Formats: sequence, structure tokens, C-alpha cells
Amino acid sequence: MIRSIVGVSIAAVLLTGMGCALFRSAPEGTFKRATAEELTVLLRQREAAIHSMKGLFSAKVRGGFIPIASRVEGAVYYRRPNALRLRGFTSIGSELFEFVQADDVYKLRLPTIGRVLMGHQSEMAEMGKLARPFQLSVWAVGGVLGTGTIAKGETVKLADEGDRYRLDVYAPVNGSAAQPVLARRLWFDRRTLLVVQEDRLTETGEVDATIQYEDFRPIGEQGDRSSPAKAMASAQLLRPFKISLEDGRGQGSVQVTFHEMLTNQAIKTEDLGQIS
Repeated sequence: MIRSIVGVSIAAVLLTGMGCALFRSAPEGTFKRATAEELTVLLRQREAAIHSMKGLFSAKVRGGFIPIASRVEGAVYYRRPNALRLRGFTSIGSELFEFVQADDVYKLRLPTIGRVLMGHQSEMAEMGKLARPFQLSVWAVGGVLGTGTIAKGETVKLADEGDRYRLDVYAPVNGSAAQPVLARRLWFDRRTLLVVQEDRLTETGEVDATIQYEDFRPIGEQGDRSSPAKAMASAQLLRPFKISLEDGRGQGSVQVTFHEMLTNQAIKTEDLGQIS
């Protein structure tokens, strides 16, 4: 009888301890459930929430793959569907670069070295060191604007990775490919369903660039910070104010920190620059 009572008491203590440990280590109740289709729709909603944007940012460029200052003060102008202009200045206001994109065509002007590059965005990787950091910067801005949504013809596959969802994005099959090619990976925080990391892959499956999204803040129609309650009710207006990009080829990195974002305001044509 005594041995039975002692055994039951020990078992109760062990079960209680296990229950507390499980409660502390498994915060599943705070996670949000989502399917691949729901995340795809969420990405499109966040893209549709911004029609235009003006922003001020600072950038740190490491790796020596660009012949300009490693610290840059910049301005960005964007208007849907794909008109983009980036301008960079020194701390005293001297112009370092101007990058203009319209559809798939871009122009990069570097007044400090007297160079102008023009071509198609899809061919920027072939332009070497000069164009590479600007390609990374376009991807960084895309993470803020939500322009990296799932395109027509792309397919997705969802994986559960604990406190994150991983959404694999496959490019459509072309004439030479026997099956869809993995083009991107998106990691969603399961508590907020915000994209916190993105991998861009080459056609051979190697990581072209890794992008980290941090410091999410709510933005309103005039770029002001709205209340937390409003932000929770309208999650598509949460945007990352810090974006870090690591070049998959080991050429360097770019860190972009936004100081101000003004969304859905009228953008003048001259603010967007000219390709020609």
C-alpha cells in the first residue's frame, strides 16, 4: 500500500513537471495557421495596398564591389506598376548615383566616374560589379513595396519549419526545362505572417542573394505611424524599415535603413526620372 502511494505521488510529480515543461516550450497557441493559397493571397493584398511611395533611406555597402562611398544617403520614388527611381548622395549632398527603372528597362548613371549603363533588368547580373549592388537594392525595395508577389504561371509549395513557414516559389516551365525550377524561398513568421527572409536562387539552384527583413512598422496613407490596434487590423500596412542583403556570390552586402516612407501620394513624372 505504501509503495503504491509513493509510486502514484512520484508519477504525479513527474507528469506535473512534464506538463509545465511542455507548456513553456510549445507556444503553438500563438502561431497562425495558413495554407500556401492563403499566403499567396496575402502577398497580393500587401502589394495592392501601395500604389506609390516616396522614401528616405541610408545604405551601407560592404565588399568593395562598387566604386562609390560605402555609406550612402538616398531617396526612392515608386509608382505602380513598375516605375522606380533611386538616388544616392554623400553626407554633404553630392550626387553619387541615379538608378531609373521603367518596366524591364533600366539606366544607371554614376557621375563620380562618368559612367552610364543601360539595359534590361533581367540582364543586370551580366553587367558585373557596377550593376550588382543596384540589383540587390531593387530587390530590397521590392520587399518594402510587396512587388515580389507570386507571378502568373509560378507555383508554390509550403513547408512548416517550427516558428516559420517556408514558401517555395517555382518559375513556370520553359521550353528547355523538364519541370518547374525553384526561383525563390520566402520565410513567414508564423506569429505575424510577415515575410522575414527571402532567398533568390539562380537557374542552377544556387543562392543568388539572401534578404533579411526587420524592424516592421505600421505606415499610414501619409507615411505616419498608426496605432498598434490599427496596424493589427490592417497588417498589409506593416513594412520593414531595415533590409539586409547578402550577395550569394560573396561579393558583398547592402544594408538599407528607411527613415521615412510616404505612401499613396501623387508622384510627379519628373520625380521618376528618364530612361532616355
